[in-house]
Amino acid sequence: MTTTQLSPGRTRVVLIELFAGAFVMGCAEMLVVGMLDLITVDLAVSVPAAGALVTANALGLAIGGPLLTFLTTRLDRRPVLITAIAVFVLINLLPALAADYPIFLLARVVVGAVQGLFIAAAIVTATSIVKPERSGRAMAIVISGFATSSALGLPLGTLLGQAVGWRGSFGVVVAIGVVVLVVAVAVLPPVPTSRESRAVGQARYAFAPRVLAVLGVGLLMFAGIQSALTYLVPFLQQVTGISGPGVSAFLLTYGVATAVGSFTGGRFADSDAACALIVGTIGVTGSLVAMWFLGANPVLMALSVLCVGLCGMGIAPSIQHRVVSLAGPGAPLASSLPASAVNVGIAAGSFAGGLAIDRGGLSAAVLTGALIAGVAVVAAGATRVLRPMSAPAAEPAPSLST
Repeated sequence: MTTTQLSPGRTRVVLIELFAGAFVMGCAEMLVVGMLDLITVDLAVSVPAAGALVTANALGLAIGGPLLTFLTTRLDRRPVLITAIAVFVLINLLPALAADYPIFLLARVVVGAVQGLFIAAAIVTATSIVKPERSGRAMAIVISGFATSSALGLPLGTLLGQAVGWRGSFGVVVAIGVVVLVVAVAVLPPVPTSRESRAVGQARYAFAPRVLAVLGVGLLMFAGIQSALTYLVPFLQQVTGISGPGVSAFLLTYGVATAVGSFTGGRFADSDAACALIVGTIGVTGSLVAMWFLGANPVLMALSVLCVGLCGMGIAPSIQHRVVSLAGPGAPLASSLPASAVNVGIAAGSFAGGLAIDRGGLSAAVLTGALIAGVAVVAAGATRVLRPMSAPAAEPAPSLST
């Protein structure tokens, strides 16, 4: 990966642009969650069918993101980012105008894939314009764009949907996306990939066992979190005794905690990402155990939710940092993998929590999450000794005659 030298002012502008791109894409992802009722009525589909729109986005990101990154790995990151934003804007025009359910579902898959491509290209761009010792903080800026969209974009999008309709909300996202696209064309620097860096060669490093091990930590961690938090609202209502505006306050607390955690987590990633993974997974596990034991107490429950958000998203930059550093020459491709692992973990955690509820009630989902997170602690400790393997120094460049 090539390092691009920019002035401090230009560097800040580029990082803000990458944050804005991540934020608007995250808002588009979360809009459906906040407007399921409106979409269900307007498209005349069931609630599970409307929920499949969320799953489609996640599958597109988890599978399509790495695939698109692999196919574009030899390209300069600037045109990749600009194209990703442009496709994002065009595809979101479909639900903003008059797309029916099947087209909307397909559009969500494409948007998810483009979102995964954007994450990878944005991470590479962000780390290429800062000093190596600040790479974790640069990654955190991109990651926090998505975290902030959950904290602010979801409630704002829900209010917007109630005011102008769900299609109107996507229209607003498209309008903001156009602004982000124009700014991207104006400010993003070229970030070329080394000509010696072939896609297949990158894959060999990006999918090395040491990288997959850290990805496994992320998958387990978010599976544990989601096993409990997918069912946070009914848990608050039935176990903690919170309802109405109180539930919204808990959700806002969690959203703000994830945003703060992702922002501050970059410093820990730069300091010692391997250690940060261990501390963060212990924090999440302890918080889920406290939630299971003390969930009936509103104050202690609020503190537990706060700690899960801070520790959970606080280690996201460390996961990204470890994956990229362990991948070595495969870093451009590996940049897309943490988001995929997290989405798989979210899906697996929601499923595991649902099974636990069927067998033991809402508290069982929280206990299941704590147990999964406990496994993540062990996995994080085991991965601390892993070190990147450098590319062979004498590897010949591909011959033009073959």
